[in-house]
Amino acid sequence: MSQTQSVVTFGTADEATLRAAMREALPKDTFLPAPARLGWFVVLQALLWSCVALIVFGGLPWWADLALGALMGHTLAVQGFLAHEALHGALGGPRWLWNLVGWLGFGPFLVPPAFWTRWHNVAHHGQTNHGDLDPDNFGTLARYQKHPEAAKFLKLAPGSGTLASYVFFTYSFVFHAQVVLWLQTKRRREFDGFDRRAAVLQSMACALAWLLLGVASGPSALFTVVVPLLVANTLVQSYIMTNHFLRPMAVSNNPLDNAMSVQKPGWLDALHFRFSHHVEHHLFPTMPMHRAPRVRAWLRRHVPNRFVCPPHWRAVQVLYATPRVYADAVTLVDLERPERRVDVRTLWTEPAMSAAARAERAASPGR
Repeated sequence: MSQTQSVVTFGTADEATLRAAMREALPKDTFLPAPARLGWFVVLQALLWSCVALIVFGGLPWWADLALGALMGHTLAVQGFLAHEALHGALGGPRWLWNLVGWLGFGPFLVPPAFWTRWHNVAHHGQTNHGDLDPDNFGTLARYQKHPEAAKFLKLAPGSGTLASYVFFTYSFVFHAQVVLWLQTKRRREFDGFDRRAAVLQSMACALAWLLLGVASGPSALFTVVVPLLVANTLVQSYIMTNHFLRPMAVSNNPLDNAMSVQKPGWLDALHFRFSHHVEHHLFPTMPMHRAPRVRAWLRRHVPNRFVCPPHWRAVQVLYATPRVYADAVTLVDLERPERRVDVRTLWTEPAMSAAARAERAASPGR
């Protein structure tokens, strides 16, 4: 994507036209619910509790317990990815089942499903990367000029260059969820009518469940509680923080402008339930993610100069090399060094995108 092409295409409000074209071109089952995928929750729950039992009662060496704790964390993360699909309605089934798997997937992150649905489905999808309206970004220069005390938080964020920023992934999904629950639900109109008190109590109940597991685990709590939470937060945030923070702020809520996907090896992408397909998800939030590669193939074929999909590792690298505050719709700025500015439209070059596309096709042929 040359800088000229990028500037020209940015802000084109054609998302409805694109969706219509894809619905016409892609197989009709692309957008149908996939209830069979709910069965994965049985597998994931069995794996989680097997790990707990082995850690607590297995008498294994510490390194084996550490590996099992890491496996628990990975399982919690991918369970959250699948619950994300379910709470968008992508897996079908009755509402009570959506709620149940929502608890399984997001409860470990202290996020009740009703809270997640209002926060993510309504507030985030409705105002994606839209200045200070999206609860899931670091906001605009205007926000920090109005509330300069909030700038202290930026020292924790990737791109600040502080030591603390390099452990931000390990806790920040749970941390950000609590910031939204305790602070943003009070003042954002998207939460009007939301039962905040119930959500707070439910979140505290989830924290109590972790505490009880820790007490029951005794000295093994390091491996049944601490390590899983660190790993789960890290994996989830490695995706979430590259979804939008390196793209322009919304002009028309067009996912080709304000979101990006990432490329993973085919086997790992399948293991993570195709959570890498984020532009595809914002175009069709109720689409089961195992069919998202069809949308990606269409985007690569028809709008290759607008669809951004770097390798995952590269996206994380660029995240740590750029500031987090928007001076305007396309410019990131460092508050402490205002001369440090980045035009997000120039971050992803055509050679890099072409290489990513070739690598993905080689890794996942025939989809």
